[in-house]
Amino acid sequence: MAKRRTNSLSDQIRQAIDDSGCSRYRIAQATGIDESSLAKFYNGHRGLTLKSLDRLGKFLKLRIATDRKPEGE
Repeated sequence: MAKRRTNSLSDQIRQAIDDSGCSRYRIAQATGIDESSLAKFYNGHRGLTLKSLDRLGKFLKLRIATDRKPEGE
């Protein structure tokens, strides 16, 4: 069983990588993200650029959802 992570955005992205069923190598190839950069992000050693996060989100078909209500409601 895969380890569940906390609810930080980066942890949710890491969980989406786990849930995708794709290897990090396959994701790196499909997104053009350097494999070592993706591994360092996945292991929590560094972040990714916004451009890389955009590519990763598109590949994983991620959408951001919020529970936050606008002020005044």
